[in-house]
Amino acid sequence: MLAAATAGAIAVLMTAGCASRAQSMDDRGAGTPAPAVYTAVEELPEKLAADGTTIVVGDPAAATTVRLYEDPRCPVVEEFEATGAPALREMTLRREAKTEYTLASFKDDRLGGDGSKRAVNALRAALDAGKFTEYHAVIFESMTENELAGGYTTASLLELADQVEGLRSKTFDSAVATMKYKDFVTASQKTYEAAGGDDPRGPGTPTVAIEGIEVKGDRYGWLFEKELFGLLLNAAANSPRT
Repeated sequence: MLAAATAGAIAVLMTAGCASRAQSMDDRGAGTPAPAVYTAVEELPEKLAADGTTIVVGDPAAATTVRLYEDPRCPVVEEFEATGAPALREMTLRREAKTEYTLASFKDDRLGGDGSKRAVNALRAALDAGKFTEYHAVIFESMTENELAGGYTTASLLELADQVEGLRSKTFDSAVATMKYKDFVTASQKTYEAAGGDDPRGPGTPTVAIEGIEVKGDRYGWLFEKELFGLLLNAAANSPRT
């Protein structure tokens, strides 16, 4: 049985998310725990899937597949990355899970500026350099200061890249500055919108699906508790495959 404090936190988070149809947490106030920078202890495969928009991280043979929908300027995604997501990262490092990322950029329309688009473009460039996972962690660690006032800029994205050993290069810097992957950014946003089903605005971020089953309803709040999210992941991993 959940402790009262945990149950209360879940009650608040159940209806939260970054989307037009979801309750906003933009005005949630201070006190959000800062996420730790992800440091890989071994090489993990990273690739662009055949659909041209999905970024896959983890052992292709991993038994459990988790799909994440994230916008780099969504504070609720930052919350997820700081709280529940470490359970998924640990499973990925153990090669028990792989993660499929769909990167959205709708927050630019709501907040102004083009920071989400620039961040998604930079993350795609980091994938080419084999540094997506590390750069993704740095991006969300710095999200709060880059959420408003237009969000991420070329200068801030390159400065953040300095925190990832081996990422900066003429190729990467040029891709960030010129928005080389603008078409990818547009296509990825369309993929996100299509995932919304009857809602053309998309499913909201973060949206998490484990083995094709979206985590929602009473269990949505479990995404923001490492232990509880871990239970969901382990349950999926231990379920018999048909």
